[in-house]
Amino acid sequence: MNLTEALDRLWQADDDARTVQYRGRWYAWSEIRSLTEQLDNALTAAGCGAGGRVAVVLGNRPESVAVLIAVLRGGRTLVTLSPLQPPARLAADLAATGVRYVLAPQQLWDEPAFTEAVAGLGATGWRVDGTEVERRAAGQSAEPGDGRVAIEMLTSGTTGPPKRIPLTRRQLEAALAAATAYGGKSAAAPVPLSGAATIVPIPIVHIGGMWALITSLANARPIALLDRFTVEAWHAAVLEHRPVLVGLPPPAIRAVLEADLPREDLSSIRAINSGTAPVDPAMVDQFHEKYGIPILIVYGATEFSGAVAGWSIKDFRERWGTRHGSVGRAFPGVRLRIVDEDGNELPTGRTGRLQVSAPQASSAADGTEWVTTSDLAHLDADGFLYIDGRADDVIVRGGFKVAPDTVARALRTHPAVRDAAVVGRPDKRLGQVPVAAVELRGGATVTGEELRAHCRDALTPYEVPTVVHVLDALPRGAALKVDRQQLISLIEKRERSPESLAGN
Repeated sequence: MNLTEALDRLWQADDDARTVQYRGRWYAWSEIRSLTEQLDNALTAAGCGAGGRVAVVLGNRPESVAVLIAVLRGGRTLVTLSPLQPPARLAADLAATGVRYVLAPQQLWDEPAFTEAVAGLGATGWRVDGTEVERRAAGQSAEPGDGRVAIEMLTSGTTGPPKRIPLTRRQLEAALAAATAYGGKSAAAPVPLSGAATIVPIPIVHIGGMWALITSLANARPIALLDRFTVEAWHAAVLEHRPVLVGLPPPAIRAVLEADLPREDLSSIRAINSGTAPVDPAMVDQFHEKYGIPILIVYGATEFSGAVAGWSIKDFRERWGTRHGSVGRAFPGVRLRIVDEDGNELPTGRTGRLQVSAPQASSAADGTEWVTTSDLAHLDADGFLYIDGRADDVIVRGGFKVAPDTVARALRTHPAVRDAAVVGRPDKRLGQVPVAAVELRGGATVTGEELRAHCRDALTPYEVPTVVHVLDALPRGAALKVDRQQLISLIEKRERSPESLAGN
């Protein structure tokens, strides 16, 4: 699928076609098109043509949809900035991009740190709010960047400092083609902006939300855009739009499960895709038993422009019972293999580093390059992939290796625990030790020592966390998965205040 040609198809839509629903209001195509064309004209007049890098504060709002179309359709590069971070941190992120063109809402132009960052870059900047595009800073034109790059997107940064990843047009187009092949039929709307709306419940500055938005635009489908996920807003959207397939991160699925929504309210949904964070197989079973809806786990990363493996409905019905914990099989055109530390391929069932070869993951045009991930994994005889942890997360405790995900899964089996996360903490004698934090179910009570005792029944002695912190809520990032860096900071603060450990 050619991305530019797919976006061009939107111009065949009727002016009054419903395009974006936001906070209960539908924005017509004429409104989105008008803003898109204003943005394209403003960027062109400022010297930002094909290959130009444009930093965008990408919040979940209709203006962002127009921005995305204008930047990608014009052959430019979208450099994402998260509106979820404090202004000073956002300004530092902007300064690090080196861009010469900036788009942001008024509230950021009111922030001195932000305007100073724009001035420091010598950038031209615009305020984008509602139907208005107003220039707020005049800078110098920039040399064209790499026209092959469509998006520069930050990784989630949940396990370390975020990295800005360049996603090429070829990668996005390969990912769109793979998704279509995986679905078994074309997802394009027969009439532009017709059919059921795609519900986008998570931040589009994250690859999961961005992918949902790009897929909808490329297939000329209307979009129901939530500013943020809440069970109430998502429930209302499902009742209104009656979607067949939806995407939700694991914490959102658990929130829906705990909200005890009526089964008939979700009856239109044939399946839920999930994969921005590890998915608890027990939760999949509970959701399927309660609603009859399969959770189709997918595996991917920002670097891959989305997912490269996952479950199909057919596989779920036939194999889930015997493949608990798998993230599915490789998508069409994707190859997976497991290698040891020297790069030698390992046999079926052996855990090692996961490598991926696919057009959407490779810098080579034919997709033959093998990309080494940070994930530890194994494959079974039928090609089902199991993620066993992350190579950069492994805790070495006195010479013994501890996988944080293994410990977290054991904690989640306790009836009081809603979710858990495990990190390594320095130890003078052992080098590192595992420390856990848990978030409890509503109304539940349990102590950290009781949870450590629970772990002793499921884990080896060296895997049992030295401390379990019981928190009101685990810190989460844009995709609702646990932010490990924030968690480490929180644990460090608690370690400095011994009285806060009482009961843990």
